[in-house]
Amino acid sequence: MNAYKIAIVDDDAKIREIVSAYLNKEGYETFSLSTAEEALALWKKDSPDLWVLDINLPKMNGYDFCRQIRKETEVPIIMISARDEEVDRILGIELGSDDYLTKPFSPRELVARVNRLFYRLRTMHPQPVDHNLVPAQRMQLELLDLKLVVEERQVFWRGKELSMTFKEFTLLRTLLEQPNRAFSRDELLTLVWGADYFGSDRAIDDLVKRLRRKINELPIETVWGHGYRLRVQGDEE
Repeated sequence: MNAYKIAIVDDDAKIREIVSAYLNKEGYETFSLSTAEEALALWKKDSPDLWVLDINLPKMNGYDFCRQIRKETEVPIIMISARDEEVDRILGIELGSDDYLTKPFSPRELVARVNRLFYRLRTMHPQPVDHNLVPAQRMQLELLDLKLVVEERQVFWRGKELSMTFKEFTLLRTLLEQPNRAFSRDELLTLVWGADYFGSDRAIDDLVKRLRRKINELPIETVWGHGYRLRVQGDEE
């Protein structure tokens, strides 16, 4: 049995019932919600491990919900919609969804995509921290006024700890490990999202913007027409 909790947010009760039944059969625990407002209340109280999120919700829509929680978490999100326009899929990916399904969809396909996302999460997530290690044995990266404690996914800027999502930390670590190297957007997408990511490369631009907002003096430099690098003077390649 799976220990993961999945929230299904859709104003169509029949879709929630069918999706819940298939996911429950697979061993997942599910929550059934009809509005984004209910979803926000659940997220603040007991955040699920994955969201199945309809775009066309009453009042707050799925895009706005996704945008709001992505400020603080990288929990997997599968967006579902009756619209099959490319712009809708791209917008969903750029706002931080991990997958996109168009109605009507096969519940079995949804289950397969859920399983794939959890598999990718398990393979990408750091191993549990061994708290018996003395601090000197824990892997740390230090450059400029920045320090990363890798196993604990802690980020310190000028001695102050900052809150980072999983993808923000992964991107920052990638740039920090090879300062002055120009990474292409495609390279960064593969390193941060995984090799099976299919969305727009503008997702990297959004992630860089978030890092720049959190550390506005960090010299992440845009390499026009290519990607990004962490510029460090005196350490040129």
